[in-house]
Amino acid sequence: MGFFEWIWDKIYALLIENGNYKMLLRAFGNTMLLALFAVLIGIVIGVVVAIGKVASAHSKKLFLVRWLCNLYITVIRGTPVYVQLLIFYFALLPMLLKDKNSPLLAGAITFGINSGAYVAEIIRAGIQSVDIGQTEASRSLGLSSFQTMKSIILPQAIKTILPALGNEFIVLIKETAVIGVTSLYDLTKWAERVSSFTFELLTPMLFVSLIYLILVLGLTKLLNIFERRLAKSDRG
Repeated sequence: MGFFEWIWDKIYALLIENGNYKMLLRAFGNTMLLALFAVLIGIVIGVVVAIGKVASAHSKKLFLVRWLCNLYITVIRGTPVYVQLLIFYFALLPMLLKDKNSPLLAGAITFGINSGAYVAEIIRAGIQSVDIGQTEASRSLGLSSFQTMKSIILPQAIKTILPALGNEFIVLIKETAVIGVTSLYDLTKWAERVSSFTFELLTPMLFVSLIYLILVLGLTKLLNIFERRLAKSDRG
């Protein structure tokens, strides 16, 4: 058997035989949908928790807010996301949905909550890196605390934390590979399905790894372009 024939046999067994390419498209769609929902949830939670920590840092009245934010970050960052997924999918979500379950919903919420703890600390650090004089100047001009945060502080903080946020979202996409513990048909599940037909795990897993690598390289490129545009707008 020649080299090209061997390559064709691998491609045929991997993508064409048993309609594997159709299942691959379904798995890829589920993976991207899960990552998108998780990123959105993580951003919302991260922003709320970060602002809560910053706002309550020097206020005795907001002690409970600061305590809850710190507790959330400590617990989520201190436990494995795999364990969190198992707890949420097999225990919490069925209880909330009255014995019904949704692997996509469980995954999106679990990964979103997990990412939110890291995003919160990134955003908090970005907010605190902005010179306090910016806040004092905006307040002297009559802007409220909300207006100052929305229009002055956050836009400057985003430019600082963009690389770290980008890295967090890239890590999040890779972490979704453990969703296979549920019944959600993702890229890892697809590789396991193909290996059950071909009796070979290495080739499907290498192919899935290549897909993740392409996704990560694409996102990295987009982030670099976005960072350059932000830098150019600052110089302008």
